Amino acid sequence: MKHKVIENCNHDEFDYVIKEHWQDVWNYSFIITKDTHLSDDITQDVFIKAFENWHSFRNESSVKTWLLKITRNTALNYLKSSYFKRISLVSFFRDDKKYLSAEQEFFNKEEMDGIWNVILNLPKKYREILILDAKYELSYGEIAETLGVSIGTVKSRLHRARTRVSKILGEDKRYE
Repeated sequence: MKHKVIENCNHDEFDYVIKEHWQDVWNYSFIITKDTHLSDDITQDVFIKAFENWHSFRNESSVKTWLLKITRNTALNYLKSSYFKRISLVSFFRDDKKYLSAEQEFFNKEEMDGIWNVILNLPKKYREILILDAKYELSYGEIAETLGVSIGTVKSRLHRARTRVSKILGEDKRYE
């Protein structure tokens, strides 16, 4: 497939955008699809689309928000158009704290794995909103723009998602 070359795209600037946001785009596509191979494809497609449409980026939002919106739309299109194999995730995010004992690192990792497993098993609309808030630290306005919903919807979904996670984690602790 031949890609059009953008006349006004500064290649060094775009290389920086790719290096800065590649992992965020991949992670977000994985949150939506739960498929590593599909996330690889989606991430590549997102940056091809971003490059081809760089001229249309109007700085009305951050580059990150723009890329995450492209990621979401691309991932949802992939899920609609192809067979999607669901996988279970044992460990997704790593705790990068240094100088902890091996035992403390193990327990921290186990706790984080448990929390992320709960989040990743939520319905997509709750999982997605928690990731955009907690992982990407987007404002309500940026989340609303990324998801194409109102700020009120963002607030209510975020509240419901947090309540569900708290309830599930609270129930798990009763049996320990």
